[in-house]
Amino acid sequence: MDPPKDEQIVQAQSLYGVCGPYLTKLAHGTAPFISTFLLIHLSAPVMANVGGTSLASQIMLLGREYYQTSFGEKYLLLAPLAIHTLSGLAKRLISPPHLRRRFTSVLGITGYSVFLFFLPIHFLNHRVYPADPSPPIYEVGPSELDYEFVKVSLQTWPWRSWFLYGGLALCVAWHAAEGLKIIWNTSLRDIYGAWRSSTRRRIIGVTLAVVPVLTGVYVMSQEPIYAFSSLAARFRHALYHSFMYRI
Repeated sequence: MDPPKDEQIVQAQSLYGVCGPYLTKLAHGTAPFISTFLLIHLSAPVMANVGGTSLASQIMLLGREYYQTSFGEKYLLLAPLAIHTLSGLAKRLISPPHLRRRFTSVLGITGYSVFLFFLPIHFLNHRVYPADPSPPIYEVGPSELDYEFVKVSLQTWPWRSWFLYGGLALCVAWHAAEGLKIIWNTSLRDIYGAWRSSTRRRIIGVTLAVVPVLTGVYVMSQEPIYAFSSLAARFRHALYHSFMYRI
């Protein structure tokens, strides 16, 4: 026999009261690691505005020293991403209805879009499929994987590639803007006062963050493909493993 409804509410509130603060700390504490990765990772396409694909690839190789080492990728990128996502989902599940943020909030829509759609596709396309395509003759080594890969995808499948890159950048930036306000008002409000940024200001901030990234991607998309034709063919074969490039 199920417990009475009032008892269920009390149990839910009790669980939230015990676990909620820890889940909040996990979600907020992993945000700086993710932000650091984003600043490093997105500096490459931003620099393409100045030096095109060549400079973007050079910056990317420097960034890999942080996020593609055996330690860095596991503990500075993938672990914080997993903890951030799972703690947010767990907090939502145990939150009493009156404290639960709407699923359709900007923070929720952008977060779920990134972690359940854009990010898995991006990771598979850029890390998994090139490293282990079938047959082995089409394998793309890490040293061969630079922004020529991005350029090939943009010129071969322009609409789908722009949707994936643009959607990921926009959702990440907007989620970060909404999340920063929440983290500030949760952890820093007593010290520095409340963050009262308007929606208009957050839109301006998101635009200023996203536009340099996308203009850098546009600059690269307009350059000719410098990769050898055999390497470009391996790039296309790797991308074709993704359902997004087969529909």
